[in-house]
Formats: sequence, C-alpha cells, structure tokens
Amino acid sequence: MLTVNKIISKKGNEIYSVHPNQTVYEALTILAEKEIGALLVIDGDEICGIFSERDYARKLILKGIFSKEALVKDVMTKDLITISVDANIFECMSLMSDHKIRHLPVLKDEKLVGMISIGDVVNLVIHSQKETIESLESYIKGGSYA
Repeated sequence: MLTVNKIISKKGNEIYSVHPNQTVYEALTILAEKEIGALLVIDGDEICGIFSERDYARKLILKGIFSKEALVKDVMTKDLITISVDANIFECMSLMSDHKIRHLPVLKDEKLVGMISIGDVVNLVIHSQKETIESLESYIKGGSYA
C-alpha cells in the first residue's frame, strides 16, 4: 500500500517555515527561493497555520494590500488540515480534494515530520503505476515477476 511515509522517505523531511510576524513579502521571497507553493507558519514549537500562494493571491492581491506591509499572521490559513505519516495515498488525495488544498503537513505521533504537496502525491502514484506496468510486461514476456 502506498503511504505518506513513502513520499517523506523519498523527498526528505525538510520543512520550510515562516514566523507569523514576518511580512508576506519575506514569505514570498522564501517561496520563490525554494520553488515551493506553501510554508508552514511556526512560532517556537507551535504550528500556527500555513501560508500559500493562494493566500497571497486571494487575501492580498485582490484586495489591493501590499505584501511589504502585511504580516503572515493576518493572511495565513489558520485551520490547518494535517495527515498522518501512516495514512495511505488515497486518504491523502481525498483530503486534498475535499478541502481543495494542495499541501498537507505530515505528523507522526502528533509531531511534525514534513509536508507534502499534491505534486508529491501525483508523482508517487505515477511512479507506482509505472512499476506495476513494467512488472506486468515482464511477466507477460515470460520474465520473472518482481
């Protein structure tokens, strides 16, 4: 079964974050440097929320607010949806689809161990299907079944 843990073990558990009192401009700079779409908002050991490109577009740009003046805490998404490292990929896809989100913080024993994106999930599913197809082709040709 494909699990969130497989994604974390493949991509690593590096977590990019921003403090709630940093400016949106600073957060956008990190997003651009790391080529990612969301940052966790962390104050000490507490996860306060998540800040994404979508938050920026919908809560600032459309309202004419400048990113150098606004603070992350004022535009971040506070109702955080998380997933367990042991959850399967289908649970993950369902959560993302039902809540219309693209990023999920990953927890193990209620501790943050990483964050995954919809791209990570899609890549894992594609890779898994490719392996299945190759195994079936090998089996059909009379090779050994992997």
